[in-house]
Amino acid sequence: MPQHSAHYHLGSPFIELQSVDSTNNYARNLIHEGLAQHGTAIFAHEQVAGKGQRGKIWTSDKGSNVMLSLIVKPQLLLLTQQFQLNVCVTVAVHELFMKYAGGNTKIKWPNDLYWQDRKAGGILIESGVGSRESGVRSRESGDSNSTVAHWKWSIIGIGININQTAFPSNLSNPVSLKQITGKNFNTVTLAKEICDTLNRKLDELMKYGFNNIYARYLSQLYKINSTVKLKKSNRVFEAVIKGVNMAGQLVVHHSIEEAFNFGEIEWVI
Repeated sequence: MPQHSAHYHLGSPFIELQSVDSTNNYARNLIHEGLAQHGTAIFAHEQVAGKGQRGKIWTSDKGSNVMLSLIVKPQLLLLTQQFQLNVCVTVAVHELFMKYAGGNTKIKWPNDLYWQDRKAGGILIESGVGSRESGVRSRESGDSNSTVAHWKWSIIGIGININQTAFPSNLSNPVSLKQITGKNFNTVTLAKEICDTLNRKLDELMKYGFNNIYARYLSQLYKINSTVKLKKSNRVFEAVIKGVNMAGQLVVHHSIEEAFNFGEIEWVI
């Protein structure tokens, strides 16, 4: 991990849209057209085709919630350190929400925001990988122009329920900041506050390394040391949540200790 500071300046420029299909799609188009710059934030008052994890749709009332995408060029992180970016983003969003909602706010693996047993938000990070000249001669081929995988950019999509109080019936456990606090919030102001909070977390990562941020992630983990129901394929089983390892796998214990990648299991809540 690099020991020097990196100033990310997330939220500059801050693009505010009245309506868009998906802020992540908008960010991807900027990248493909060569118009993106590191730190660009895209905020939408309405998404007509918002994206969630594993191809799910993120639904939201117009003007009620935070729908934000950030373009990051993780120049000081390796391709093998994508989990560190995930943890930084999740800890930052958790910190911001907990500031207003209180200590019942938890992180549900891998990067959902929960208040008690209800979902308040989610994060979707999409990364682009390319190749670049390594400058290192290959021992086998003798080719000095061999290429290595290069982490070119990430799009950090953040959706948080803020002022919405009625949700589609197919969502089993949603909650918003207004339902928790009884107050209305300015969604643009909160989105910019997320940018500032994440700036600080990424700067901390670059200056001091991953351990402290990782420890905070684990300390706020939803259902840590509790027995939960999980589903793998057609099998539902009970297990104790033990933590998340450095590879980003959920570690559980039932008859044995197992570690699962994202997408291998589902929570039964």
